[in-house]
Amino acid sequence: MNTLAASERREARRRRLLEAALHLFAEAGYHDTSVDDVVAEARTSKSAFYEYFESKEDCFRVLLEQEGGALVTAVNVAAAAGIDHRDRMRRGIHAFVAACLGRSRVARLLLVESVGLSPSIEEVRHRLHDEFAKLAEQAVRYAQEHGDRDLAGIDPAVYGRVIVGAVNEATIWYLEAGSGDDAEGLADRICRALSV
Repeated sequence: MNTLAASERREARRRRLLEAALHLFAEAGYHDTSVDDVVAEARTSKSAFYEYFESKEDCFRVLLEQEGGALVTAVNVAAAAGIDHRDRMRRGIHAFVAACLGRSRVARLLLVESVGLSPSIEEVRHRLHDEFAKLAEQAVRYAQEHGDRDLAGIDPAVYGRVIVGAVNEATIWYLEAGSGDDAEGLADRICRALSV
């Protein structure tokens, strides 16, 4: 019983540290956030921070993998319910935009703060973007294999990256400038612009 309680306390402390780091990295930026800031926000000690993370960068990487992975899963689940490639892409775009607008801190971490931070962070960021791109790529390959003439001659790998770049850029723009849309409205506008 004591071991379980200790394990639960450790996990709760780790979650507090990650939530504090997410809040600070998104609000103040990675470079303007220190480990001291994170432990103060989490109401824990510096030694507790280093019990879980090797460095501030390691904490950021863990957050990016955890939150980005959850976002990839949400997009995958939504897209899988589609009836054809266009419907899968629309559903994936809608899920991505809704998640980003619903958790703007996570979006800021993935789309802004992680860019060019370090080789290890870039590796995670590229892997996550690659997973998103592969969803669109697979949808195009499937459509081509089933005779969709609109996509004949389109390189599926390039198409996937174009979709990711466009959706990311529109989402960043919305988060930073706003456009008056809700998630559904923004996702609809993106889908119309991309003809999906």
